[in-house]
Amino acid sequence: MKSRDTLKMAAAKAALSFVPDRQYIGIGSGSTVDIFIQELAKSGKPVAGCVPASDSTRDGLLKAGLKIVDLGTGYPLGFYFDGADEINSEGVMIKGGGGALTREKIIAASSETFICMVDESKVVDSLGHFPLAVEVIAMATKHVSAEIKKMGGQPTERQNFETDNGNIILDIEGLDLTKASKVESDINNIAGIVSNGLFSFCRCSQAIIGTEGGVDFKVFQKN
Repeated sequence: MKSRDTLKMAAAKAALSFVPDRQYIGIGSGSTVDIFIQELAKSGKPVAGCVPASDSTRDGLLKAGLKIVDLGTGYPLGFYFDGADEINSEGVMIKGGGGALTREKIIAASSETFICMVDESKVVDSLGHFPLAVEVIAMATKHVSAEIKKMGGQPTERQNFETDNGNIILDIEGLDLTKASKVESDINNIAGIVSNGLFSFCRCSQAIIGTEGGVDFKVFQKN
């Protein structure tokens, strides 16, 4: 059986074929993205610059010798490359395990094409096995937690963690995510929430999935 790292590597390498020459691209965060950055640097592709979704991604890009630009310079982006904690058959994702969900969502929304790179363990029939991350302004923690509980969720504050934006993360379990877009909107309407890790409005355009049998490509219709 192939290791998950091997499957991530296969997905990341396959994604290189979508990187456009001499254009700005968005880069997400996470373990698969780390592999993608390394492979992108090795490939020698002439990328004009990369917009990073987290401070750790910025550090990785610098170490790889790739040029960094801000979103204002690159906007609008043609392509955004990122991973996911879960992805379903419609291209809806849960993201935020690393805490960079807000910047990831901003860059995804600013990009024409979102390429999601995952190993097959991230593909699910129904979302919600992985906790849903919510970025919250600290003073609103009790209010947001109370409202989430009214929705049927069980929030837990992520300990010893602060986002790149200086906020906290609540990890939520127990929500019914069958109607993901409604849940995403309802959560975002709670005062004090910056963003949440449901990507239904910013769903991916295409998933590249590393599997035991090779790399699968799935294309999704825009929402």
